[in-house]
Amino acid sequence: MRVPGTPILWTDRDTVSLGSSSASWSVTGVSIDTRTIVPGDLFIALRGPNFDGHHFASQAVEAGAAAIMAIESEAHGLGVDIPVLAVNDTKYGLQDLARLARARTSAQIIGVTGSVGKTGTKEALRLALSAQGRTYATEGNLNNHWGLPLSLARLPVDAEFGVFEMGMSAPGEISLLSNIARPHVAIITNVAEVHAEFFDNVEQIADAKAEIFEGLNDEGVAVVYRDHTLFERLISQARRHGIQRIISFGKNEQAKVRLVSCDLGETDSSVEVEIEGQHLRYVVGAPGMHLVINSLAVLAAVDAIGMDVPVATSALGDIRATRGRGQRQNIVWQGGAFVMIDESYNASPVSMEAAISLLAGATPVREGRRIAIMGDMLELGARSNELHAALVEPLMARGIDLVFTAGTHMASLWRQLPPSMRGGHADTAKELVPLVTAAVGDGDVAMVKGSFSSHMADVVDALEALDSGGTRKLVNGE
Repeated sequence: MRVPGTPILWTDRDTVSLGSSSASWSVTGVSIDTRTIVPGDLFIALRGPNFDGHHFASQAVEAGAAAIMAIESEAHGLGVDIPVLAVNDTKYGLQDLARLARARTSAQIIGVTGSVGKTGTKEALRLALSAQGRTYATEGNLNNHWGLPLSLARLPVDAEFGVFEMGMSAPGEISLLSNIARPHVAIITNVAEVHAEFFDNVEQIADAKAEIFEGLNDEGVAVVYRDHTLFERLISQARRHGIQRIISFGKNEQAKVRLVSCDLGETDSSVEVEIEGQHLRYVVGAPGMHLVINSLAVLAAVDAIGMDVPVATSALGDIRATRGRGQRQNIVWQGGAFVMIDESYNASPVSMEAAISLLAGATPVREGRRIAIMGDMLELGARSNELHAALVEPLMARGIDLVFTAGTHMASLWRQLPPSMRGGHADTAKELVPLVTAAVGDGDVAMVKGSFSSHMADVVDALEALDSGGTRKLVNGE
């Protein structure tokens, strides 16, 4: 059963090249998870080392799936009363469905990768392009070897713009994604020591990010951060793949989309840029220099596909920080009120410094303090402890008053902190919770950040739970 009024996305006739169907079918969406199926979806039964989607076929039917893609050897034994598309391998079936979506669309496709800033740039592009045509963008951070094909397979037939995030943790991964998506524009937001345990140096990380250029044709456009020390390495990779048009962005005087000035506020930023001699002023609707830089990449991409840049700048005022990515809440409890900045979704050395700057730009009230609550940054390889310890410099330079740390790697930072800045340390985020909740006071601003698997969201949940009457509200958001 489909949701009434939802347009058909795929039919059995569209997918004859993928395999054979047990009966005719049409679907309005695509899912790989029975927990998120919308009635009318095609459920793709993926198989991995610790799961098998074929075991959830009955749940998919109960959730409203209209058809199932299954491995041929499993298709006849599913015991379901909805059509089944039998394929050799559902992982490759998903990828081939994504290729069909790419082949049939007339949308302008933009690919976004980078060590930091991917999701923020993608969401800003969604806003900027939605003001100019029907836009589809990756939901959440579905950016890996399953997420990117799934996102592309969901691309509406009538979309005019498609924005797709591409992530990686090892060489070769973005190459696959880019060759599936075949973007018209490829953005590299930044390169940093993220997933460093899988690489010998940052140059190798840059080369892995540059794999996004492999899917572009000769008329494609590369959008690259001009201020990065590896800028020349990145554009040489672009040219090696035959890309002639390169649009740089940043503060550098030679950047084609150049930041002229910026007034960083607590809830937004006022920006002036120069694009090929034209000066534009606009507001980025959430705080932080990192979001300002992201906005330059957005304008570069909008310019690359020939759309209206001034219209795009107007939309950037609607950017909002989201949960885990800078969202601010005012929490009122019996001890007074404090502001929490939730940066708990992920962390790297670069994004941790950006979050420290964000905290430094906040203004405590009533003799409040700036408090950093920091969890481990993961996948940093042999230099992990060194990179954690190095955070003491921006913390001290930016005037942070108190620091709490959680995790074995963050212990390296804890040991470097002067006694006056030490709030508390624990082996895990859960163990840190009572130390933090006992310490926050009236007028404080507390920022929580760490890699996803460091579970710093536990600290966020505990701070939210302090609210005495459900009165907490977003500081800058709806």
